[in-house]
This record gives sequence, C-alpha cells and structure tokens, in this order.
Amino acid sequence: MTSWRSTASTSAQEDLDGLLNLVLPVAQELLGKNGRFYPFGAGVSSDGEVALTAADAGLGEHPQPDRVLAGLYDGARATAAESRAAAFVADVQAGGSDAVQVELEHQDGIALVVLVPYRPATLNRVPKFEQMSVTPGAPRIWTAGRLS
Repeated sequence: MTSWRSTASTSAQEDLDGLLNLVLPVAQELLGKNGRFYPFGAGVSSDGEVALTAADAGLGEHPQPDRVLAGLYDGARATAAESRAAAFVADVQAGGSDAVQVELEHQDGIALVVLVPYRPATLNRVPKFEQMSVTPGAPRIWTAGRLS
C-alpha cells in the first residue's frame, strides 16, 4: 500500500503533521480533565499561522457532537480561500473502543482520517493513547465545485 506521504508535497506533510501534533495533546488533556470532549478543530492559514477552532456557540448548552462537527466544517469552508489545511477532532467509538478521530485535510487534495484508540484516564488523569491508524478520508473543504 502506498503511503500518502509518497505523493504529498513537503509543505502539505508539514502542515498535516503540525496539525496532528497540535490537536492530539489538546484532546488528551480534555479527556484527562473531563473524560470526554466536544468536537473541535484547528487550521493553518495561507501564511502559515496555526490556530484552534470551535463551532458557533449558538448550538446550545449540550449540543449533539454531529452538529458541532457540521459547524466546524461550515466554518472551515467559509475560510477555505484563506487557509491551506484543517483538522477536525472528535471523541468517537471505533471498533468497540473509545478513540480520538482526527480528520485532516489539505488544499493540495489530501484527506486523511487518523484514529487513536485510548484507555480512559486513571489516577494520573491522563488517558493512554494506543497505536494510531491512518486511512484515506473524504474531502469536506477543498472539493471540486465548492470554491470559486
């Protein structure tokens, strides 16, 4: 199987690696403090600035995670012309295990899904991340016909 890295530019690899290295520790910290978290995102602007993102707070006090993700996708689409990469992070069930799911997307056409199973936090309040897997994802932001 060919790795996505074999066809990705150095810049795309650095952007996606940087986003993953930013969001996984945040997810781990949130899991340690709260035992779960609402979906959140991160992005890389056209000039290389990296920032965390959140969905519109108008979703209520206890919004459904899929509505939060939809808001994150909409926000990233709205700023796609000024961005070059995005990440969307959710606490999910995968293969009978709790996992952090990170959807990564780059304007160069790369879309990946990273799953990191975890065991809940123990006395030290840090969940144990297990072996991550990476699979191709579906583009949500930079797709044909979405940008003018």
